[in-house]
Amino acid sequence: MAEIPDFNTGSNQLPLVEEFYSVQGEGFHTGKAAYFIRLGGCDVGCSWCDSRFAWDPALHPMVDTDIIIEHALSSGTDSVVVTGGEPLMWNLDYLCRGLKKNKINTFIETSGAYTLSGEWDWICLSPKKNMPPVESIINKADELKVIIEEISDLDWAEKYRKLASEKCVLFLQPEWSRFDKIVPELVQFVQKNQHWRISLQVHKYMHIP
Repeated sequence: MAEIPDFNTGSNQLPLVEEFYSVQGEGFHTGKAAYFIRLGGCDVGCSWCDSRFAWDPALHPMVDTDIIIEHALSSGTDSVVVTGGEPLMWNLDYLCRGLKKNKINTFIETSGAYTLSGEWDWICLSPKKNMPPVESIINKADELKVIIEEISDLDWAEKYRKLASEKCVLFLQPEWSRFDKIVPELVQFVQKNQHWRISLQVHKYMHIP
């Protein structure tokens, strides 16, 4: 993987993989219209990742953040989701300031492996075993979404449930390629552990990005 630039520089450019107006397909805000900004760069390296194309930031153009903000505003959205890759490899203060100045709600989806930057209305933390989240982000999460590939991953989920704040909404999400095997066991688990909910990737059923 290419060397990751210094994500604490506060640069006004970001490695833009793609941007599009769609509908949130998983987690707490499923079904809500939102503008998605996917940034390049990720060194977490999950084996089942469905956005590997975003891992190497050198493959994606550095785009002026003001242009990214302008595109989001032009879409007519009231909410922006910043995702990756791992978006917190980059300083997101400038991006969030521009969005918030225009009364746009800001959401982030992150593994939490890097220090939080930016101002967020909703933080979705999806911790990964490869690079566990930094402690400072765990109790700030509004949503904990743990991807379950093997049933043993439920122990990992429970570990972070106990560390999250009481306000945090808890989701278990079956890894897509293991869906048929995992879902029945997740149903049984949630029946016995009712603080958890199941998140499904409904955008894949709707065939939208």
